[in-house]
Amino acid sequence: MKYAVIGAGGMGVQYGVLLQEFAGKDVDFIDTWQDNVEKIREQGGVYVSQDEQDRHLAPISIFYPEEYQGDPDVWIVFLKQMQLDDVLKRCAGLFREHQYVFSAMNGYGHFEKLAAYFDKSHIFGGTALIGAEVYGPGDMNFTGGATAKAMNMCAYDEEHEDEARARVEQDIYEDFTKATLNPTIVSNFMGMCMAKIVFNSVLNTLCTMYQIRFGEFMRHPGARWMTEQLVDEAYTAAEKAGLTLLGTRESEVETICHTAGVAHPLHYPSMYQDLTKGRPTEVDYINGYIASIGREHGYECRLHEFATQELHLAELAFSIHHPEFSGHAHQGDAKA
Repeated sequence: MKYAVIGAGGMGVQYGVLLQEFAGKDVDFIDTWQDNVEKIREQGGVYVSQDEQDRHLAPISIFYPEEYQGDPDVWIVFLKQMQLDDVLKRCAGLFREHQYVFSAMNGYGHFEKLAAYFDKSHIFGGTALIGAEVYGPGDMNFTGGATAKAMNMCAYDEEHEDEARARVEQDIYEDFTKATLNPTIVSNFMGMCMAKIVFNSVLNTLCTMYQIRFGEFMRHPGARWMTEQLVDEAYTAAEKAGLTLLGTRESEVETICHTAGVAHPLHYPSMYQDLTKGRPTEVDYINGYIASIGREHGYECRLHEFATQELHLAELAFSIHHPEFSGHAHQGDAKA
């Protein structure tokens, strides 16, 4: 299997480099962040580290969309929700009928956009409890280590069944396993996606508001209680919409608390990294998405509505106190 990664930020680089280094796969990278592309070319690769250790230069091949001429078997897409439309348009001429695509971006809305370019039966979705930080152009840090990484993957079109797709899914699973990404194949696509959105609606949003790490959040005596309130409201909204999430309220709370306090205590969420670099956050695609599901089915998600507005207030406050970041250029992505 040959892969090409669209979006050479923290998560895209992590997936691609680990596939190269541990699974021995041929991987190309496509990015539109000029500073990143030019820096990687200048230094002959991207500097990567694991939990701030073992920093080394990983040679990679990186291209702008307009100059890429490869034909990968599988695309891996890691972009911010706000970037996706424009980047897909720039990449549209690269997509072929036989190709498959995988994405584990935060929030929801990207799969419908991918379906405008790929047959639904060729789309795989995922959710990742995997962290990454972008120190700057061509310089990334992966967090959590090989045993702490975890992800789910699921076919987007679960009603479609064919042997070819099953083989591709198994090949991706085996490659991701060798790459230490620790994948699990699941069913219930929407349940998988919603469970991760609920996860992010707690840790990403609250840690970004107060500009703290996951572990620092868990040091607060009310952390579990706050988690329980947001999770309960989100699960109720999902139930009103007829959605069954992976796991229960209780298991979701335990996953969030374990991830924050044990698996990734030093991690800053991607929202934090966006906020402190003067970029818009994805809160509308996370807490805002949960709130919209509630509204559509006659249920008011007061906590998630409030959290959405409070995060936007944090964005405004940061821009007031840090005017030097006004109009700041894109600086990659990260994930939690």
